[in-house]
Amino acid sequence: MSNRRARAWCATVFAALVVTGCSTGRDAVAQGGTFEFVSPGGKTDLFYDPPEARGSIGDLTGPTLMEDRTIHLTGFAGKVVVVNIWGSWCGPCRTETPELEKVFDETEPLGVAFLGIDVRDDHSAAKDFVTDRKVRYPSIFDPAMRSLIALGKGYPTSVVPTTLVLDRKHRVAAVFLRALLAEDLRPVVRRIAAEP
Repeated sequence: MSNRRARAWCATVFAALVVTGCSTGRDAVAQGGTFEFVSPGGKTDLFYDPPEARGSIGDLTGPTLMEDRTIHLTGFAGKVVVVNIWGSWCGPCRTETPELEKVFDETEPLGVAFLGIDVRDDHSAAKDFVTDRKVRYPSIFDPAMRSLIALGKGYPTSVVPTTLVLDRKHRVAAVFLRALLAEDLRPVVRRIAAEP
């Protein structure tokens, strides 16, 4: 079996386990959003315009990585929110994180917030990752990937890193299914922040 085929098989099995493990029980996550993920032609950069046509995600919530509290997307009312799905085990995440931090520093005064979701990770390794890279924005600690259910029907949970840009009404304006540089993300975030 080739490396590519083995990775695809592992991703499929893992996604099936995640869906099965997260769909029932007392700790199941409410869905409730209108966003339905579609990647036409396998594109990795997706933009949803005009704003009126955008779908919203569900109630994204979970325990914070660095503190003993729960964070809710609703706590970012009226802000553009950049949601980044990452893991300390993910090589591209290591490259991407300082780039995201640059855009966070530049756009925070514009009413932009960042929220990470740390997936499939060890708690101490994830905390070390954030501390070593001086990441200032919060992350949900989600080793079982339960919070990702809120991201909408068909969302590709096996793609890490992934970044979503939510407008001020928390509708999905853009999705990037790849690692980003500041120059990739900056113009998109600024454009969304400037929307009325």
